[in-house]
Amino acid sequence: MTTPATRQIFDAQVWSLLAFAKKSYTEHGFGWLDDVGNIDAERGVQLWITGSMTHAFALGHLLGDPDCAALAEHGIRSLLDGPLRDAATGGWFSVVDVDGAARPGPLAAHDHSFVMLAAASAHLAGIPRAQELLDAALGTFEELWWDEEAGMVVDSRDRESLAVAPYRGARANMCTVEALLAAYSATDNVLHLQRASRITDRIAYEFADHDFRLPEHFDASWKADLEYNQDHPTDVTRPYGSVIGHWLQWSRLMVQVRIACTEADIAHASLLRTFPQYIYRQALRDGWEVDGQAGFVYTVDFDGRPVIHQRMYWALCEGITAAETLLQMTGDRSYEHDIDAYTAWAQRFLIESPGQWREELDIHNRPSSELWSGKPDIHHALQAMLTGRLPITPSFAEGILALRD
Repeated sequence: MTTPATRQIFDAQVWSLLAFAKKSYTEHGFGWLDDVGNIDAERGVQLWITGSMTHAFALGHLLGDPDCAALAEHGIRSLLDGPLRDAATGGWFSVVDVDGAARPGPLAAHDHSFVMLAAASAHLAGIPRAQELLDAALGTFEELWWDEEAGMVVDSRDRESLAVAPYRGARANMCTVEALLAAYSATDNVLHLQRASRITDRIAYEFADHDFRLPEHFDASWKADLEYNQDHPTDVTRPYGSVIGHWLQWSRLMVQVRIACTEADIAHASLLRTFPQYIYRQALRDGWEVDGQAGFVYTVDFDGRPVIHQRMYWALCEGITAAETLLQMTGDRSYEHDIDAYTAWAQRFLIESPGQWREELDIHNRPSSELWSGKPDIHHALQAMLTGRLPITPSFAEGILALRD
């Protein structure tokens, strides 16, 4: 549990985050919100945002927000029947214009993972047609994304030919683990947990093989490419180096996977018992206040030197979520100090007003939009605010349900 003062802040933020997110409603899903909460039409309607907002509204419904059931249902309908759905492949486009026209670009595993997450959370929340969407998302996952031989997901496919791109990425696999855990919660099908475990085990060994600084980029044979995008380090989705926020998210996911596998008597790497704590501490050593300013730097190289000094809101949220999870797992009260420190930093620099978390800060903790702009999602913050209230379960929706029982 967080300290009482911090818990009070978190509880208030839950409702404020949901209230702000309601502004994202569009005809074809949920849109990208700008700094003041207006729809940024130039960004179109993006699949990952529509999925993550539907997930958030499903959690909001489980928490008792009276508006969230209708919003989650809108998200489910949009993903099933709207222009984001690609009739030719059975998958989903990554982005459509506000008028529904699909924009060019490949099909992306990362973006599809949010469809699975949304459907699973909505199913547990009792949202109509969520099961239909979950069945469709799982079918597409099987056909387009899962590589049984590697025990990982491929990253993207050409929209027309469905040819698999040679690039492989840890980011898509991380979000897929979260989605598979949610699917396991929703279905009790151990196949989803087994696959989440296979991905997580492989990532754990990648941490171990690279001095606990995770490679983000790989070739088609899953050989790490440590120089990928070295000449373009600020690429938004594939930055050079290693992403501190991903270390924090993996540390939390490893705990969830290990506990779920232990309860289900499913094989998993024994190192998942100790690695989460070590990866979390490595993130603090390499990422927190390392350039003389408070906050997590975005990326570091493989000697631990900062590359991108921007502070991303979601990384701070994953720090809170990881610390809350490790506090509950270990009983080590030192994590409370970390949570309080993160919360104080967020209040001072990130949270402009209730429910409105600035996406990016520069090295001096001033508002920045070099990599991201606006306030496009709430799910990282929402989950961070909830974690200390919930038992450790495969998914947040299951955790809320367990708390209600």
